[in-house]
Amino acid sequence: MAAIARGMMARPKMLLLDEQSLGLSPLLRQQLAEHFKEIRRQGITVVLAEQNARLGLMLAHYGFVIENGRLTMQGKTADLLNDVNVKKANLGV
Repeated sequence: MAAIARGMMARPKMLLLDEQSLGLSPLLRQQLAEHFKEIRRQGITVVLAEQNARLGLMLAHYGFVIENGRLTMQGKTADLLNDVNVKKANLGV
């Protein structure tokens, strides 16, 4: 979280993040999600790589699903969250 704050100090137009929720408790993950929503409201583009598919898709407007190093799907996150294949493979449904 300190790295995100440090990145924001530069007033970026785009913030690139990799596995930002790794190792965080569920409460901290929720707080982080709220901070990302605020960052987006400020007009900053956030590009994130996240293994927690549900969190990543809930934060994003557009998503890419990569499996075994290959792009398998892409689209609006609302569509991906409702896709049967994404639910089975990545959301545990």
